[in-house]
Amino acid sequence: MSLTVSKIHFTRRTDRAVYLTPALAKELRLRGGGTVDVKLGGKTVTAQVKAQKGKGRHLYLPAAIREAIRAPKTGNIYLSTADGGTTVRIGPLIGVLTSGGGTAARPFGSRTGLIRELVRAGSGKAYVFAFTPKDVDWDQNTVLGYFADPDGGWSRRTVPLPDVVYNRLASRSADVSLGMEQLKQRFLRRNIPIFNWSFYNKWDVYRMLEDEPEAYKHVPESTLNPTPEQMREMLRRHKFIYLKPTGGSLGKGIYRITYAPGKGYFARFRSNGKNTLLRFQNFSSLMTMLGASSGRLRRYVAQQGIRLIDIEGNPIDFRFHLVRNQSNQWVVAGIGAKMAGRGSVTTHIKNGGTLMTPEQALGRVFGDKASDVLDRMKNVSIKLAEAIQNNSRHHVGELGFDLGVDTNEHIWMFEANSKPGRSIFKHPALKEEGRETLSLVFQHCLYLAKFRKRGNA
Repeated sequence: MSLTVSKIHFTRRTDRAVYLTPALAKELRLRGGGTVDVKLGGKTVTAQVKAQKGKGRHLYLPAAIREAIRAPKTGNIYLSTADGGTTVRIGPLIGVLTSGGGTAARPFGSRTGLIRELVRAGSGKAYVFAFTPKDVDWDQNTVLGYFADPDGGWSRRTVPLPDVVYNRLASRSADVSLGMEQLKQRFLRRNIPIFNWSFYNKWDVYRMLEDEPEAYKHVPESTLNPTPEQMREMLRRHKFIYLKPTGGSLGKGIYRITYAPGKGYFARFRSNGKNTLLRFQNFSSLMTMLGASSGRLRRYVAQQGIRLIDIEGNPIDFRFHLVRNQSNQWVVAGIGAKMAGRGSVTTHIKNGGTLMTPEQALGRVFGDKASDVLDRMKNVSIKLAEAIQNNSRHHVGELGFDLGVDTNEHIWMFEANSKPGRSIFKHPALKEEGRETLSLVFQHCLYLAKFRKRGNA
């Protein structure tokens, strides 16, 4: 298999042929006079191979070929030979699955900026476009995709079904709906891989790790749908616990419950944009506030509280962003340290937290030992990623972990997110890592689409 980058040109010729410069023909090991199958995504056409004078690697597509495979535009693109040199694949064609509902200028609403970043990450080497579920035409095996224009706008072009789908649906409920499950299954039946299947439920992640002892030792004690008796017992042993919605995100709906012998029970949470602290003299009044009798806790996980390292009394945790690369290996692409704001139940930036680099945070706590602790955390994050993949029914290519270090230097995993946010990369010192994550996502799409160099098959 050969893999190279070539510049694609459209011509007004009407013959069913492809024209290659000598350098490109040599790279792809193709000779003039023969025929080859030209493939883009789910479309294939047979064409003659003809020589074209010129320097560099250039491929010229006459109108008939371009229309048959629905090539969307000119520019630099990967070319790969397959099937013993009888097929030339153009692409890859990468579809970013998302939700619409915006305007012409912002077709994906508030997520338009993020989608543009993802689409642009592969520009100049692949055809990357965004699409929504309604843009797929299964009868024609095509997609009406959104391509990012250099001027900041968007163009709509009909292209074949992609080589790989990168799932960035924003809605948790839509992502796990029956209709979305059916759509993703239709892609799989056409041998189109999905990069990240769906959002995780917190409890599902904990159960994935149960049979992986080296990973599970980093998971705090957790109880699904806790009864008041179970919560009372956890408080007796741990002195404080967290109540987390099973399908929550961004720290919404989280309670920190503390038991102080002789003083009562304390509940800390976020309400109407403010940090709130309530004191209860007895356990039953706490349970009344939490709605235990009405079954409200059935949507929650009770989790052991951990005494995290802190800076001036403010706990710190860490967001690890992992992506598989073009060799299918996990890479720690980005790390941000988050310090909780005064009185906050979480370290989320929107709740008053402060973003730092891991070196800044660990350096203030551990001094010369900081790099050793960080290396241990990186190793744990990769161990967790491998364990989750081992117990997942579908391919996992990207993960975000919220990790913490307790006062005894034990490393804990609190959250795993299959579609990690990118807020940590707003820190000036982490912008390069943000670009690296996008590059790795593109590289892994190359791997899944089987645009691989020799030795990476």
